[in-house]
Amino acid sequence: MQIFRHYVHLPIAVLAALETLAFLCIPYLAVYLRFEELPWVAEQDLGPILPRALLFTLVVQTCLVATGLYSIRLRTYFFGTLVRIGASVLAAVAVTALIFYAVPQLHLGRGVMALSAALAFVVIVVMRFVFLRIVDEDVFKRRVLVFGCGWQAKSISQLRRRSDQRGFMIVGYVAPEGTKSVVPAERIVVPGDSLVEFARANRINEVVIAMDDRRRAFPVQELLECRLSGIEVVDLVTFLERETGKVRLDVLNPSWIIFSDGFRRDPLRLAAERAFDLVASVLLLGVAWPVMLLTALAIKLEDGWSAPVLYRQTRVGLEGRYFNVLKFRSMKTDAERDGQPRWAEQGDARVTRVGAVIRKIRVDEFPQVLNVLRGDMSFVGPRALRPGEIEIEGGVAVPLEAVPGFDRRIRVRPGLTGVAQVYAARNIPRRHKFRYDVLYIRRRTMWLDLRLILLSFWISFLGTWESRGRKR
Repeated sequence: MQIFRHYVHLPIAVLAALETLAFLCIPYLAVYLRFEELPWVAEQDLGPILPRALLFTLVVQTCLVATGLYSIRLRTYFFGTLVRIGASVLAAVAVTALIFYAVPQLHLGRGVMALSAALAFVVIVVMRFVFLRIVDEDVFKRRVLVFGCGWQAKSISQLRRRSDQRGFMIVGYVAPEGTKSVVPAERIVVPGDSLVEFARANRINEVVIAMDDRRRAFPVQELLECRLSGIEVVDLVTFLERETGKVRLDVLNPSWIIFSDGFRRDPLRLAAERAFDLVASVLLLGVAWPVMLLTALAIKLEDGWSAPVLYRQTRVGLEGRYFNVLKFRSMKTDAERDGQPRWAEQGDARVTRVGAVIRKIRVDEFPQVLNVLRGDMSFVGPRALRPGEIEIEGGVAVPLEAVPGFDRRIRVRPGLTGVAQVYAARNIPRRHKFRYDVLYIRRRTMWLDLRLILLSFWISFLGTWESRGRKR
């Protein structure tokens, strides 16, 4: 299903609905256990419990989203999941306590809150344990028929990760007339005279169009019959976007962008995005200024009072315009004395002791809030690249500005955080991260921006605690 232009897999939707119902009931149960009387009797002294239950549910669910526990592509062992659950519950208790302090009428008492937190932790652990056991069952998967058997269709068969295959199962591939097959022969199916009858007989939920050349033998009438019969028909790019969480640039065609409902830049939307950037930046500065002050002091104490605190670096911004990005200096002042940019490596001797700490928790990025206030950057967006940045692949230097997708990612302002920064593995080539950037530009909404900000805080300050539970 699609909510706010974002795909939500059925198992995740069911899990979220069940947990929401459970969280609504937990404060009532906690009141009963604490006072040993029925909740509606206790309400005579405590006041209505329903507003507190709704608040508790909203805060816990927000924290679960912030730690990525509603992602179908979450790849951690159960220990890593436990760490995320524990962090979510503790964060929910802290946020709820602050709200109680600001609005005393909603206060439930420390005993009730402690019981609610403990019950929430147990409920989440049990539901996640059951979820991990059944999420890969075929009953939750859509049965997919791929129309095509060439190189584009092969991109589906190359999906190896279990997290990328949780939403579907391939029934077979249909070979269009005159097409050379590159998928295994045993996966080819022959639908006979009627594609729609074959789909009904095999309980097909979705037909994916993955033809290398749509100008030849495109089955317009057959696909129309499938669509009118309630069988979904989608193109390959949309299918891969939904299942993998990124846009495959190697199979992307311009018509997909032209007819897409994303990539909008109307004045109202631009004004709303700018307002969001300003509000988020001011809030971050209001919370983070003590940390920023201590960081500046630490840099001065290590390198001397004459040493610069900030580091300025030229980056490519909106529409290819250059600007200077601001960071806390984490390397020695002569780190690039030859003028050639070099990426930091594991155990890089150029990194200072303070720099090693602030880079690990990403405090060095905080001064970029000033770039957001100036309009050089957005709070959320693609990573800002350096001019002329290259990547070595197979001993050959590949200019990132020449990689397909670069021209699209500079149509929006670069951001402090983004889809690629949150979801892409650190060891994949930077040019491959463009696929996440194009996905963000297509799907961006205020809800997605807020979710990415929350996930970024998790990665920055709590992510290291689950490192032992992450799959390598």
